[in-house]
Amino acid sequence: MEHLRELRSRLIRAVLAILVGTICGFVFYEPLLTFLTHPYHQIEPDLAAKGIDTSLVITGVGGAFQFQLKIALVAGIVASSPIWLWQLWAFVLPALHRHERRWALLLTGTGVPLFFSGVALAYVILPKAILVLIGFVPDGFESLVSGAEYYDFIIRMMLVFGVASEIPLAVVLLNRLGVVSARSLVRARPWTVVAMFVFAAIATPSTDPITMLFLALPMTVLYLIAETIARISDRRRAREGPGAAWSDDEASPL
Repeated sequence: MEHLRELRSRLIRAVLAILVGTICGFVFYEPLLTFLTHPYHQIEPDLAAKGIDTSLVITGVGGAFQFQLKIALVAGIVASSPIWLWQLWAFVLPALHRHERRWALLLTGTGVPLFFSGVALAYVILPKAILVLIGFVPDGFESLVSGAEYYDFIIRMMLVFGVASEIPLAVVLLNRLGVVSARSLVRARPWTVVAMFVFAAIATPSTDPITMLFLALPMTVLYLIAETIARISDRRRAREGPGAAWSDDEASPL
């Protein structure tokens, strides 16, 4: 019951943090909207040069409110992430060994920058992806993009790039757990690279090869970096011997 009460209190704090962040999202709605629509407005001159008339529209009586609520909610979740992540971490922390805490902090400190780097890359190439997709509009037609559809497209692109950036972290973690070795990673490299290009082709909402390459090439480079880290880790583990796998506060089988 003590653990359940602590979990309840931490969940309440996390929800309150998200609620406060969502309210702040409503307050700063205009700057957030400008930030999200910047990739679209950036390509409007290029579309006009091609003779394509396009504009963002909001449909339905409650469409504007739902659109603003989506933006505010996601902004609140992102802005309050340090608080609710800390609440989750503080609940799990007492049950971890010392080396597990060290690895958890290392993974968190590495995973968060990687994720936001992928999100930033997606934001940079969004204008190109939107330009390619709207460029298929035939002559005599006007492109009306609903706000909800545009918002879902942006969020999906950012999530795909952010999650794909976590590949080296997952590879290093599997290597540290002893699931895969550096030798097996080297043997599987050709198939892994092909799989990453296939994933990039399927996961990206746009159909152009430029966006696919922008996702697949960084994934390949990050995989090669993770492979190098795994090779160094295997060599160090071989030098230290089997006893190095046990921490000071953990009993060995002997």
